Amino acid sequence: MRINHALRIAAGVAALALTVTACGGGSNKTATQHAADGKLTIGIKFDQPGLGLLNKDGSYSGFDVDVAKYVAGQLNVKPENITFKESPSAQRETLIQNGQVDFIVATYSITDARKQKVDFAGPYFVTGQSLLVRSDNTDITGPESLNGGKKLCSVKGSTPAQNVQDKYAKEVQLQQYDTYSLCVEALKSGAVDAVTTDDIILRGYAAQSPGALKVVGKTFSTENYGIGLKKGDSDSRGKINDAIQSMISTGAWKAALEKNFAGTGYEIPAPPQVSAN
Repeated sequence: MRINHALRIAAGVAALALTVTACGGGSNKTATQHAADGKLTIGIKFDQPGLGLLNKDGSYSGFDVDVAKYVAGQLNVKPENITFKESPSAQRETLIQNGQVDFIVATYSITDARKQKVDFAGPYFVTGQSLLVRSDNTDITGPESLNGGKKLCSVKGSTPAQNVQDKYAKEVQLQQYDTYSLCVEALKSGAVDAVTTDDIILRGYAAQSPGALKVVGKTFSTENYGIGLKKGDSDSRGKINDAIQSMISTGAWKAALEKNFAGTGYEIPAPPQVSAN
């Protein structure tokens, strides 16, 4: 009886292990291999107006979404065969490493630390860090003016707020939220004094709340947005680089920016130099 009982337990454990593995949702296929099957899972942000936004009707919009669709099209995958997966800043490397996405287009700055874990195609956009404040604010004009105990918000898994404290304002109080949209709500309510991240992200939020929020000062960093994918997948990386270059050279890149930031006063920058490395 004890032997049979032990066998039943062992069998149950094995079955559970198989179930957990199956439910992990990961895949060992490369992005190119999935594209050859006619489908792709692409990580984007769901809460960044103008860049990556899940709309109330269930559709997706933004520059990153348009880049993702263009790249997928160059890999012969139709828009209706793309599954978009939310990719919060703190989870991006994990989603790629676990095979839960084929690649990520989500305001994903290329850094040496991140390149230890994932590979990047691109860059497909270059921006810089800036500050978002309430429209009636007059004393915050740049990162140096954040001293004196002011509260600065950014998101977990990103580096902008720490960058401000390290380089510009030692006395600033850092607040970290899960998403930038939560930072923006905290700004509107007066819980924080400013939000910091990349200028183009903040421009989208300011445009979403006309008259309530404004971007101040000049940009004070350089951020190269790349498309993150599994480390060592050089074949997919090369094809995605080709797709980005095609988007730029055909004018689709500029058209996507103009469409998503029309009426915001945002000046379209020159396109980046796509890296072959």
